[in-house]
Amino acid sequence: MFLLSLALLTTNLDSAVVRDIQVAEGETLRTTSLGSGRPIVLIPGIFGGAYGYRKIITPLVAQGYRTIVVEPLGYGSSSHPKNADYSFGAQTVRVARTLDQMGVREALVIAQSSGAAIAFRLAIQRPDLVRGLLSIDGGPAESAATPGLKKAFKFGGGLVKFAMDQSKLRHDVRREIVKNSGDTTWVTDAVIRAYTAGQTSDMGGSIDAFHRMSKSKEKSSLVERLHQCTAPVLLLVGTVPHPTEVTGDQRELLKKKLPRFASQGVRGAGQYIQEEQPAAIVTAVARLDRVAK
Repeated sequence: MFLLSLALLTTNLDSAVVRDIQVAEGETLRTTSLGSGRPIVLIPGIFGGAYGYRKIITPLVAQGYRTIVVEPLGYGSSSHPKNADYSFGAQTVRVARTLDQMGVREALVIAQSSGAAIAFRLAIQRPDLVRGLLSIDGGPAESAATPGLKKAFKFGGGLVKFAMDQSKLRHDVRREIVKNSGDTTWVTDAVIRAYTAGQTSDMGGSIDAFHRMSKSKEKSSLVERLHQCTAPVLLLVGTVPHPTEVTGDQRELLKKKLPRFASQGVRGAGQYIQEEQPAAIVTAVARLDRVAK
């Protein structure tokens, strides 16, 4: 069954159920579900959405899981309201409301990049929703207002809107993905178009959302609450050096603060392990599932 699953890695998501769930006035989160059985919730980074997990969804479904991709507000194909709160704390509340509406409980959660910062908070605030967390090269980020976003909007959102179009967005996203990948052969024009599809369909709204992220403030510190996470956490880190990797200090912090924590390096990969070495993700899920029982 496992070998069959790996052979189906490139299967598309045409048979998936796509549903937009309203979590507040003007705020909807895009969800993509496939399969039945034990739930796995996948939270992506800002770009890629469900498409970014296409190589691992089919193998996980073949192993008896129900996979549910939840795209946070402003991410992928979810809505991009101009004046929303884009802090990680607010995003966590929205993801929890989405799972509540879908009747999901005790899920394994897979999260990549900034999605991991939301997943850590979800495991702390709603332990009934998370029985195990697999972080794909994502650390305990304290704020969505990253140095990169702050720099991009230093002179205000209007200037960025004037300078940004679909072509430039794709160019910039491609550059960052290449910088943070070990094996870059997967980064094609078609992939970049799919990764940015949610944003390019609403350029103005997306830029407004990025601007709000760059100014977001958290109400509480994640680091100070990490010890409250009772679910097992497995962190996968690509061994090829890349700018956004989870640093050694962050790994030591997670090891010190989390009651049940393990980390594992994935040789030859960068930040996008689900793209570069999807089999490593499927194997890690099996490991986490055993620990979480």
